[in-house]
Amino acid sequence: MELTPAAADHLIDGIQASDVDTGRLRMRVLTRAGQRGGRPLLLVHGNVSSSLFFQRLMLALPDDVLPIAPDLRGYGETEAAPIDATRGLRDHSDDLAALLEALGLADVDAFGWSMGGGVVTRLAIDHPGLLRTLTLQAPVSPYGYGCTKGVDGELVFADAAGTGGGGANPRLVELLAAKDPDGRVTGGLPEMTSPRATLRGLYVYPRMTPWPDEDIWVASMLTTRTGPDHYPGDATTSPNWPGFAPGTRGILNSMAPTYCRWDDIVDVAPKPPVLWIRGANDLIVGDAAGLDLAVLGQAGLIPGYPGADVVPPQPMLAQTRAVLAKYAAAGGRYRELVLPDTGHSPHLEQPDAVRSALLEHIA
Repeated sequence: MELTPAAADHLIDGIQASDVDTGRLRMRVLTRAGQRGGRPLLLVHGNVSSSLFFQRLMLALPDDVLPIAPDLRGYGETEAAPIDATRGLRDHSDDLAALLEALGLADVDAFGWSMGGGVVTRLAIDHPGLLRTLTLQAPVSPYGYGCTKGVDGELVFADAAGTGGGGANPRLVELLAAKDPDGRVTGGLPEMTSPRATLRGLYVYPRMTPWPDEDIWVASMLTTRTGPDHYPGDATTSPNWPGFAPGTRGILNSMAPTYCRWDDIVDVAPKPPVLWIRGANDLIVGDAAGLDLAVLGQAGLIPGYPGADVVPPQPMLAQTRAVLAKYAAAGGRYRELVLPDTGHSPHLEQPDAVRSALLEHIA
């Protein structure tokens, strides 16, 4: 696999950026500088992030592993192609299939973080046999994000009210568009929803001092494309609480429960073994996640909440566990690893534990 280095900002020594024309779009890819061979490991980032979040993990892997970290469309330095939300996460998973084909790679291990967990699972379902193993770190629920109840993902409202592009914090969108990490350029205090504050409060378990790579991570967040075709997407009005429903464009709509599903992994063949890694203190993906509008409604932060008997918090972990249990019963296998004092980003917060579990899983 020969890749031509491309100029890039925010790279750690030993990491190389390259551009690959997949036939679908041009994708930015990070690899280790000078590495030619090894067992390919695809590293797929989540929402409001990019491949830059994987650099330390890439450098810590043994020489016989070939880490490949692409930027998904709408993030990083990949071509800003629009996102058709009605396809769920398939725009992203089909992009990755085209990337692997362009690189001449198959029988690939895959690690997906948050939204990326749903992307790599969709890749395994729609392109059976391409992935050798799956590692899902804090993955989006198999029934999307928000407005479902019970372990089988039953819709609370038929129009999935309260999910999709209308659910983003407009101030965060404004700061991402302005590439303003702290709200100092555009004004307005206190900046509890700035990209940096969001990173500190939601991406990682809170600590007293900043992480050494925090500026790189925030720079990664600021590569997020904004608007109706990207983040957060468009929205429609709804008669149901809280008054909006998913549109058809952009990333948050692609994770709405009307479009985003990966519970059909139960039927895939062959069945790659699954490692599910999560932080015990994750506020983004959980059975009462801090970003679930039902949880915010219960806290009185969104007016008119009709009560948990009407709109209960989504049991995201229970839904994922139920699907993976069915997967195991159908002949697959999975392991759940829970790391204490850890938030939404175990590979950043507990790198040794994640690296060890990952290497054991792909061995």
